[in-house]
Amino acid sequence: MRSAILFPGQGAQFRGMGADVFGRYPGLIRFACDLLEYDLVALCLDDPDGLLSQTRYTQPALYTVNALHTFERVRREDRPADCYLGHSLGEYNALLAAGVFDFETGLRLVKKRGELMAAASGGGMTAVLHTTASRLAEVLAQDGIDGIDVAGYNTDEQIVVAGPAGPLSALHAALERRKIRFAPLRVSAPFHSRYMASARAEFEEHLRKFTFADPDVDVIANVTGRPYEKGAVVSTLSAQLVEPVRWTDSVRHLLSADPATECEEVGGKSLLRMVEKIRAAATPPSLPDPRT
Repeated sequence: MRSAILFPGQGAQFRGMGADVFGRYPGLIRFACDLLEYDLVALCLDDPDGLLSQTRYTQPALYTVNALHTFERVRREDRPADCYLGHSLGEYNALLAAGVFDFETGLRLVKKRGELMAAASGGGMTAVLHTTASRLAEVLAQDGIDGIDVAGYNTDEQIVVAGPAGPLSALHAALERRKIRFAPLRVSAPFHSRYMASARAEFEEHLRKFTFADPDVDVIANVTGRPYEKGAVVSTLSAQLVEPVRWTDSVRHLLSADPATECEEVGGKSLLRMVEKIRAAATPPSLPDPRT
């Protein structure tokens, strides 16, 4: 049976995370604190200043905790995965696990990524629930709402959108009139949309300062929903800032190789719940036994 490890992204952070692994890696933690120029352990365990939910702090913190859990799997000599995939920020942990870069490189990348995304402003993101992408497109067209991008396809009926404050408010009103459930996300800008184009350009320039290996096992990219191609790390990670997270396509590709693929999520269950919904939608209902 094939196995896959899933890494969550921003939103999976919580006060107290890392308590089970920080003590095993004092050298890495000291290095991370020096590079980031703040006390990462205090941030994760106690969050005394309420910064853990802020993008520039969330991303390095979550990357580090996910990385330590990955190193714990290796230390325990757990079975290596046949495939890795991560949701947004989690893709950096997937690439780390697949040998594309080392811990330090990944931390420098997510530090810069978090700073660029935190500097963006003027909009936000919303999860639209129990609604297909085609139905959402109908709502936008019917009410003449422009400026909204799909930022994520989490499942067939959970779509994340991004845009400026005005269009988002108009969309919220349109959804309320139709009794469609939605949940605004606690982010400062419209990530994974056209509005991150300037951040993408700067981040691509930053990425080109590093050397990357090709993955030693499949890593499914958010941008394409397919495994990384050789030599495509810079273009794929920079595009991720402006393209939607194609989680549904990514999971479908994973399951197409083996519908019984065993999935394990690092640090939570939210991605596993999405996987089960996608798996269930792809499985035809069983027909009654004609003999009964």
